[in-house]
Amino acid sequence: MKIITVLMAITALSFTSSLLAGATPAQDGAKAYIISPVDGATVSNPVTVRFGLSGIGVAPAGVERDKTGHHHLLIDVETLPDFNSPIPSDEHHRHFGGGQTEVTLELVPGKHRLQLLLGDHHHVPHNSPVLSEPVFITVK
Repeated sequence: MKIITVLMAITALSFTSSLLAGATPAQDGAKAYIISPVDGATVSNPVTVRFGLSGIGVAPAGVERDKTGHHHLLIDVETLPDFNSPIPSDEHHRHFGGGQTEVTLELVPGKHRLQLLLGDHHHVPHNSPVLSEPVFITVK
């Protein structure tokens, strides 16, 4: 029983170390961008946000594959998350671990800031984060 406990502890420590390292390298020239809506747009609900990537591919969360990641949509986030830890999951940090490349959502009327951040198979940003420029929209 002690051997199993020790092996589980070593596995957990190894897994935690890889999460905190932010060690998954980004592909040189990898870029994330929001295809739509465009910066400065005035839109109505529901809002469809289309994600774009170049120089890197999409793979679902949990799938460790070179030169890939999955999208996280940051909604009204002013301070970026820690790039050495898993991206939070809440109403401001939306995860698309299935490899989705768009979402339709309801936003309260007013101004909003949208930004994409690619995460690796553990939801940790790549080493050289793949982060889009923010897009500012107004919802009527």
